[in-house]
Amino acid sequence: MSSVAVYTGSDLARYGFGHGHPFGPDRHDAFVNELRRRGLDKKVSLQSPVVASDEQILLFHTPEYLAEVKALSKTGEGYLDLGDTPAFIGMYEAAATVVGTTLAAIDRVMSGNATRAFIPIAGLHHARRHIAAGFCVFNDCGVAIEALRQVHGLKHVAYVDIDAHHGDGVFYEFESDPDLCIVDFHEDGEFLYPGTGAIEETGKGAAKGTKLNIPMPPNANDGLFMKCWDQAEAFIEKAQPEFILLQCGADSVQGDPITHLGYSSAVHAFTATRLSELANRLCSGRLVAMGGGGYNRANLAKAWCAVVNAMIEV
Repeated sequence: MSSVAVYTGSDLARYGFGHGHPFGPDRHDAFVNELRRRGLDKKVSLQSPVVASDEQILLFHTPEYLAEVKALSKTGEGYLDLGDTPAFIGMYEAAATVVGTTLAAIDRVMSGNATRAFIPIAGLHHARRHIAAGFCVFNDCGVAIEALRQVHGLKHVAYVDIDAHHGDGVFYEFESDPDLCIVDFHEDGEFLYPGTGAIEETGKGAAKGTKLNIPMPPNANDGLFMKCWDQAEAFIEKAQPEFILLQCGADSVQGDPITHLGYSSAVHAFTATRLSELANRLCSGRLVAMGGGGYNRANLAKAWCAVVNAMIEV
């Protein structure tokens, strides 16, 4: 049995906003096809999606927001935010599957049935506790952090985000939490949605100094990312996490239709390798990676397979 679990399946693929939308349902299959082409499906433990209960979703989200998602999911009309996140019929079930699958991956790692895990359609880091944002209905990252604390009894967690967009839904909901270490590489908010994540933002109150934002200029390449990495790794090591979460959005790879960074998939391989090694050193290998953004299908397939391969090799 492989020590790396990968979650795939049609129920997970359902999360998307229709064919032709940047976040379309075909993103899942683009990844799975590349996983098979490389033979990586034979080297991992393939697992099926799981639907979250309302109780699990409410670890992070408000009851009022959950009720709104359920209502709009029935009609499929309107928006959940100011215009980025349209409702669709079955949206509640699809979004609950993203959350449930991320939580299943965490359970599997915490129980010792896997050392590391990857979920391609996950890492919906823009949704806040009370509202959707940026194609994200439920924030599975936020639910995961709360579950690690409230269900699994951990205190110190590290959340690392290399998506081109700043993970504002995670950052601001935990900005005053001194026990959550956040490291977020993203395209400078001056040039890209959501316009947040300045280097000066390091946490509030007792949490000041526990958050590290690393805004990157447009066209930033692998060399610049790797030059900044040592600072990030030292920051995580200082926090001594008991579990590491990675949001590995592939929209930071050159050629994405809605962002402007210039990485290759080598950045994703490098990050997953270094975090796997760090997890082995600090927290019994416990690392769960979530696909996040990425709207060029070839890019996301390569970047996410690079993450899976790194997790296997370490």
